[in-house]
Amino acid sequence: MIPRPAQYTDLDFDRLRVRLLELARAQIPGWDPDAASLGTTLLELMAYVGDVILFRQDQLARETRIVTATQRRALAAAAVLVGERLFGSAAATVELELSLPRPATADVTIPAGTIVRTDDAPRPARFQLLAPVLLRAGQDPPLVIAQGEHSQTHSVAIETAGTPGLIVGLEQSPFVDGSLVAATSQGTFTPVESFLATSATDRHVVVDVGDDGRARLRFGDGLQGVPPTGRLSLTYKSGGGASGNVRAGTLRVVESTVLDAVGRPVSLRVINRQPAAGGIDRETIAHARRRIPEAVRAPGRTVAREDFEIHARQVAGVARALMLTRNEDPTIEENAGILYIVPNGGGPPSQTLRNEVLHQVTVVHPSTLTFQARVQAPVYSVVDVTAQVYLTAGINPSAVAELLRARLASFFAISLPDGSPNPQIDFGFYLPDHEANPIGELAWSQVANVVIDTPGIRKLAEPPHGVLLNGHGGDVRLATREFPVLGNVTIVRADTGEIL
Repeated sequence: MIPRPAQYTDLDFDRLRVRLLELARAQIPGWDPDAASLGTTLLELMAYVGDVILFRQDQLARETRIVTATQRRALAAAAVLVGERLFGSAAATVELELSLPRPATADVTIPAGTIVRTDDAPRPARFQLLAPVLLRAGQDPPLVIAQGEHSQTHSVAIETAGTPGLIVGLEQSPFVDGSLVAATSQGTFTPVESFLATSATDRHVVVDVGDDGRARLRFGDGLQGVPPTGRLSLTYKSGGGASGNVRAGTLRVVESTVLDAVGRPVSLRVINRQPAAGGIDRETIAHARRRIPEAVRAPGRTVAREDFEIHARQVAGVARALMLTRNEDPTIEENAGILYIVPNGGGPPSQTLRNEVLHQVTVVHPSTLTFQARVQAPVYSVVDVTAQVYLTAGINPSAVAELLRARLASFFAISLPDGSPNPQIDFGFYLPDHEANPIGELAWSQVANVVIDTPGIRKLAEPPHGVLLNGHGGDVRLATREFPVLGNVTIVRADTGEIL
């Protein structure tokens, strides 16, 4: 399990002031700390300076650890030291069908970079043509297939003078990972993760992507990497992300005017017969802080119980995993184990997914030859929630009920929006009971807090009817292999008995 962020000093202005006051009383008998004196002012000034220094000390200590870093650049730098990197965004691609209502009387060239988009407002998904395409005069049917990408290409040129350690910020965001082309008369500069293996003659550039999605380019200082000299041409792409994975038939609008060979505008149509695919959001800090230690923990083989879980989650489509052996479950035979997997979105895993996971943990990352692993579906424990609530006066009851259902669904979600496991929900094995035994309890108080913290809900009905889980006002006990999922949600107005 990932540890909580450490509190290294646990000192702030108030604590430092109290300690300094105690020290002053011990050294100066009879001193009145409440008096508006120069001594009190100096004491509080020293407490303030100590607060600032200790805050920076804590910040530096926090940012040097992968599991506690909060800044993307610090986390990326720490990941490089263990041979890992943060995943950037990738742009979805799609096959576009471009056509005219009738054969053209002159050649029509549709240039690369032409933008087509969805017609949904206010934020349509925009795709660009990756290469120019030609519709010849008289071609029948007047139709051509082109490749589109959920991105936009940008070019910029700056004058450089061989400045060591030159830093250049790119304006457009979010930056598409791997799209940079940087060149001068010296040649092309190759993007690298760091300058650790860069010699004085290498033309390298490091691309740092900040929390805002903007890229910052760092060039060499003459000792590690050649500084650029002369006109520096930069080409890169912005866009990408999972939002580009649009459905078939949704790209219908051509944004720019297209002309034929004699300068006449043509009525160009576009459609995507297949859905776009390949769009990936930039990896979040929370996701990376969990993934990178796991990659270091189980890099090659599958030996320990946790190795099976880590390697299973690396298979696309697997959200959660639990490995049990005889040590955890006496009903399992010796030298064998059962790997329970929860697919993305829940439900039973397909046989294809189970086979992929078994191949992953026994062949891709080999396990010991004498150990027999089986992959099975988890045992889902359905949790029905009944809430009797009093609403705030003047609130829309239907809106409150819809919001509460959405909040409960988020609480019971298998994964967070970035793909990380939802820490509030897990197998019973990882939800310890009050004695920290490996038979867990889903805490009633956590679900009740979701209900009472919903805007529009004033208070709960008197116990035990305020919140019931499976008809009871207490914790839900889970066996080691059980995974909780949200069942029926019943919301009742306590003052009227109306079911919302």
